[in-house]
Amino acid sequence: MRKHPLGLAIRNVSKRYANGVQALDNVSLDIPPGMYGLLGPNGAGKSTLMRTLATLQEPDEGALFLGDIDVVNQKEAVRQTLGYLPQEFGVYPQARAEELLDYFAVLKGITNRAERRATTEALLRQTNLWDKRKQKLGGYSGGMRQRFGVAVALLGNPRLLIVDEPTAGLDPAERVRFLNLLSELGENSVVILSTHIVEDVSELCTKMAIINQGQILLEAEPLEAVASLKGRMWRKLTDKTALPALKREHQVILAKLLSGRTLVHVHSPDRPGHGFEAVEPDLEDVYFGAMAGCFGTASRQPQVEGIAR
Repeated sequence: MRKHPLGLAIRNVSKRYANGVQALDNVSLDIPPGMYGLLGPNGAGKSTLMRTLATLQEPDEGALFLGDIDVVNQKEAVRQTLGYLPQEFGVYPQARAEELLDYFAVLKGITNRAERRATTEALLRQTNLWDKRKQKLGGYSGGMRQRFGVAVALLGNPRLLIVDEPTAGLDPAERVRFLNLLSELGENSVVILSTHIVEDVSELCTKMAIINQGQILLEAEPLEAVASLKGRMWRKLTDKTALPALKREHQVILAKLLSGRTLVHVHSPDRPGHGFEAVEPDLEDVYFGAMAGCFGTASRQPQVEGIAR
């Protein structure tokens, strides 16, 4: 198997749970150093893949390599160079940020007190929590807790950093602060951003994959994927009652409410008909286009009721 000297190689990975759900179905990806987006709806298989990469579960089939490290058979080696911020990151509400980060540093193997103090200070400053270091975590906002989670994940300068649905539930200001922090982290390591929020990927990632029902629908650079739809996206403002007929006649990839009416996006090489106007595609069109099979993927029912923004 060809291994990426610095990045992550995922080959033919499958995972089926005991309840019969096929969470991953022959997934293969090449993930280079930098910020990489894994985009898909809830239940698509993103968290299963992240947990597998984080050595929290094993695949039924396939192989994963972080550089020369075999993720399945060298779990301890992976854990020594892994930073993981899961979707549900719990904190001890009575603990102070500085003290808890120091405790996690000890668990990470940083036993020298001076080195540990310097490390925790640097990470709290990097995550803009230094001024709140003595505050109890129970008093932190959602965004502050997420930033503290990143500080914990960055202990030991990991080569692989996984963040799973990091901005879900954050208010707009906290989301911006958090994304600004993440944008600084992808210079020397592989950073995987797993999310269902299109804007997170469009603002941060130079490469991405779209996953649904355990399968990779598209692996591309976001800008190139958007450019490939140029001249093929059309929109029309219509009534909700007209939507079933439009779906029968055209490849409707997205329909959402706008000022009390329904805005429809259609994928077509030619103008679909009267009332449609050309629209500049964006990553949301790429996302729903992939779901609808516009990129040569297997035909599947598109999700056309919108996505979290």
